[in-house]
Amino acid sequence: MIFRSIPSVASQLNHPIIKNIVENHAVSSDYITILIKKYLEEVRSEIVSGQLTSISEDQLLNDLVDFIRKRLKPNMVPVINATGVVLHTNLGRSVLPNAVNQHLTKIAGRYSNLEYNLETGKRGSRHDIVEQLITTLTGAEAALVVNNNASAVFLILKAIASEKEVVVSRGEIVEIGGSFRISDIMKESGAVLNEVGTTNRTYTHDYERAINENTAMLLKVHKSNFVMNGYTHSVLTEDLVMLGQKHHIPVYEDLGSGVLYDLKKHKIGNEPFIKEIVDKKVDLISFSGDKLLGGPQAGIIIGRRDLINTLKKNPLIRALRPDKLTLAALESTLLLYLDEKKLVEELPTLRDILLTPQEIKKKAEELCDLLLDDYKPYAKIIPDYSEIGGGSMPDVKLPSFVVAVHSDRFDVQWLERELRKHDPPIIARIHKNALLLDARTIQADEIVIVAQGLNEIFGTRMI
Repeated sequence: MIFRSIPSVASQLNHPIIKNIVENHAVSSDYITILIKKYLEEVRSEIVSGQLTSISEDQLLNDLVDFIRKRLKPNMVPVINATGVVLHTNLGRSVLPNAVNQHLTKIAGRYSNLEYNLETGKRGSRHDIVEQLITTLTGAEAALVVNNNASAVFLILKAIASEKEVVVSRGEIVEIGGSFRISDIMKESGAVLNEVGTTNRTYTHDYERAINENTAMLLKVHKSNFVMNGYTHSVLTEDLVMLGQKHHIPVYEDLGSGVLYDLKKHKIGNEPFIKEIVDKKVDLISFSGDKLLGGPQAGIIIGRRDLINTLKKNPLIRALRPDKLTLAALESTLLLYLDEKKLVEELPTLRDILLTPQEIKKKAEELCDLLLDDYKPYAKIIPDYSEIGGGSMPDVKLPSFVVAVHSDRFDVQWLERELRKHDPPIIARIHKNALLLDARTIQADEIVIVAQGLNEIFGTRMI
């Protein structure tokens, strides 16, 4: 009997509310018809599975309207990061600077000289757009950009070590986010993995013993997303370079995050400064654009000119090359690095990492001050720690302040869900029955929005 209660597609399409949606969104009725069919199919499936035992005509219409409206909006929306994780992979990692966003808008909305040489009037190369800027900032001979660091690893192994051996320490065969494993990418590239040493200790002589006539590369992988302490030993980059030079074998170091601004001078972590690695004469180095560099997703490869030229000529480069928006965002980001003072002020990633606890506490106080008087008792400012995130510096905890919201009058799980449903969504975290809003990653112009969101949510629930 319940199946008879399901309305026809035509009746729903002709309903005044649905017609109004079609007119207001300037969308074709054909597309709305497809959405209605999909929705009604879901209703039938829920009836068959026993999830739905009765149908209200009004509720069905309301749910259909929500179903349609949701699919007429972009899936990707801006969110407010109140987690305290600066490079939150699930939230898009680096926040791009205003100067970058402005340049992106110009490039996206017009034609550009992506592969056109304005001086000669002939075809140019997209690889030229940022190469000189990268080599200037790093001191490397040459550079190449691909769409992410995983692509960089794959391209290097495929172009230089396919069907040959790559010697790597067993303790550096890592897995990063998304089940990306060095061993798997080697297999896909055709390179043969030659593990040396043990999980916790590897020496230069382990590499040397593994070298044979089929060895194409010595690989060092920076452990950027985990820490190994205790009885450990790893080969220094300079020692591996000396070994490579002795046997005329290129050395490649995958830095993962990659730091163009030395955070060690602020006593934050021990991430290798890219210039330092270049100075050690490593043949090839790769790192990410959207982690500690603070730019868009990209894989940046630097090193010997002859090896970079080999990579540029590989057929895979067409599949892995970045698009115009990535290059525009990367170039704009790198330009900030030419002025260190401007960089720290305008690059959100660095700015948020370098915030002092006092500056963060001030932001937390601004947030609490904006709460309505009835709701202020639910919020308390307490010290806590932020994380850098993005597979970078896992052992670094940044002193911070959070607004802890809790009460025996409401469930913090409910509050976390309501904040996620807010427009824009506010992403926080729960710890020990309190909802924590870390002020470090709440941008200055978002404080008012977060306060309004909390006031609205509390207002809908008579607490």
